Amino acid sequence: MTKAGSMHPEETPSAKTLAHLFAAQKEAFRRTAPSPCGQRIEALRTLKSALLRHRSEFVDALNADFGNRARQETELLEIVPIIEEIRHIKRRLRGWMRPRSAFASWPLLPSRTRIVHQPLGVVGIVGAWNYPLYLTLSPLTNALAAGNHAMVKPSELAPNTAVLIARMVADTFPSEQVTVIEGGPETAEAFTALPFDHLLFTGSSRVGKLVMGAASNNLTPVTLELGGKSPALVHAEFSQAIAADRICSAKLLNAGQTCVAPDYALVAKAQAEHFVAATERSIARRYPSLLANADYTRMIDATAWQRMAALVEDAGSKGARVVRINPAGEDSMPENRVFPPTLLLDVDASMQAMQEEIFGPVLPIMTYGSLDEAIAIIEDRPRPLALYYFDNNAGRIRHVLEHTTSGGMTVNDCMLHVADSRLPFGGVGSSGMGAYHGRTGFETFSHRKGVLLESGLTGRLLDRMLRPPYGRTFDRLVRFLTGTSNGPDQKSDAVSPQ
Repeated sequence: MTKAGSMHPEETPSAKTLAHLFAAQKEAFRRTAPSPCGQRIEALRTLKSALLRHRSEFVDALNADFGNRARQETELLEIVPIIEEIRHIKRRLRGWMRPRSAFASWPLLPSRTRIVHQPLGVVGIVGAWNYPLYLTLSPLTNALAAGNHAMVKPSELAPNTAVLIARMVADTFPSEQVTVIEGGPETAEAFTALPFDHLLFTGSSRVGKLVMGAASNNLTPVTLELGGKSPALVHAEFSQAIAADRICSAKLLNAGQTCVAPDYALVAKAQAEHFVAATERSIARRYPSLLANADYTRMIDATAWQRMAALVEDAGSKGARVVRINPAGEDSMPENRVFPPTLLLDVDASMQAMQEEIFGPVLPIMTYGSLDEAIAIIEDRPRPLALYYFDNNAGRIRHVLEHTTSGGMTVNDCMLHVADSRLPFGGVGSSGMGAYHGRTGFETFSHRKGVLLESGLTGRLLDRMLRPPYGRTFDRLVRFLTGTSNGPDQKSDAVSPQ
C-alpha cells in the first residue's frame, strides 16, 4: 500500500481494508474540519501542479488504454478542463465560503438569518473509463474546494490511467485527505457500500441503479451522471453543412465514447439528403483515414467494438440503410478496435440503436415534418443528458428550450456547455441526478446550514404570544398570519381531563 492508501491492482482491497481507510479519513476530518479557504486553495494548487507535472505521462497512459488516442483530444478534453476548473474555483472560493444573509421573514424580525456552507465529510468518487482522468479529478476538485476528504475509485477499464492517478495522488496528498482505490467490480461494490457523506458516480444507468441501491442502505446522498440518448435537432432553415460538421466533430471525439455526444440526429424531411451528404463530406475531410490516423480514437476494447457491430447489424436487419464511411478502405476489426463512422438511415423504434445509448461512432438519423413533431419525438423518450439545437431564430430557440427537458443544452454546436465551469453539469430523470462543476459542485459537496440568530425582543414576543398557555392573543395572531378574519375567538386554556 502506498502512503496515500492507493492500492495496486494485484492488491485488491478487502471490505475490511476499505472500512479502515474510510475510518481513518473520517477521524482526520473530525480533527481538522472545517479547513480554511487558504488551505483548500493550496490543495487545489498542489493538484494542478501535480497534473501538469504528469501531463505527458497521462497522454501516454490514455493512449495505451485506448490503443490509440489523439494527444490533442486528451489535452483538450481531459487536462485543460481540470486546469480551468481549478483556476475558476481558486478565483471565487473565498466568496462562495462567506456566510450569506438570508433576510429573516418579518414575523421573526429583528432576528438575523444566514446560510453557512459546511463540508460534508468524506465523499466517494467513482470515475468512468471513457474520460478516466477528467471524470475522476474534476469531481475531486469540487470536493476539495468544499473542504472534504475524498476516496477515489478510478475505472479498471482504463488501467494505465488508474495506476498513474493512484501514483500521482500518493505523491501529492496524505492518505487521510485523498485516497485512491484500484480494483475491479468487486472492489467497486464494496467501495459504494461505505457510509460516505456523499457519493458521486459516473457511468451507465444499469450500474447507477446498483450504486444508488448500495448508497440507500447508508442513506448516503448521491450524484449520478448517467448519460442517455442525447439528440441533435437541426431546423430546416439552418445550414445543413454547418450542423452536420459540428455534430460529426462532437460525435467522433473519443470515437463517440462520450456521455454528452450527440446520440442521434433529427433533421427535416426536406433536408435529409442534404444533411447526409454534408455528413459524409465532413467525416471524410476530417478523417481521410482511420487505421493510419493518430487523430481517430479506438474503441476502449474488443467488446465495445463488437457491440457497435451488433447495433449496426441489428438496424440493417430491420430495414435501416447503413452508410459506412471509411475513406481509405482500411480494415476494421475487433483486434485493431477501429470502428468506422457509420450512419443509420430510415431507423425506427424497434432497433437497438434507438433504444440504448450508442456510445460509439454510429449516428442514427431520423426525419421529422414539423418542429413540434421533433419535440414530441424527444419528449416521448427518457430525458437526455444533453440536447443540441441548430437554429438562428430566437423565437424557435426559446420554444425548444421551454418545451424540452434535458440535463444541459448547447445551441448551434455540441458539448460546449460542459466546458463552462460557470454552468452546472448533470442529468435529469434517467440521465442522472444532481450536478457539479464550479459553484454548483461546491454546493453539491457542502451542507447549506440555515442559521437564525434570535434577538432578545423576538424571544420575548414569542414567549408572550406563541407559547403556552395559549389564549385569545394566540388566536388573533394566527388569524392575522393566515389572513382569515372569521373564525372562533375562543380562549384556548387547557382543561384537565375529568
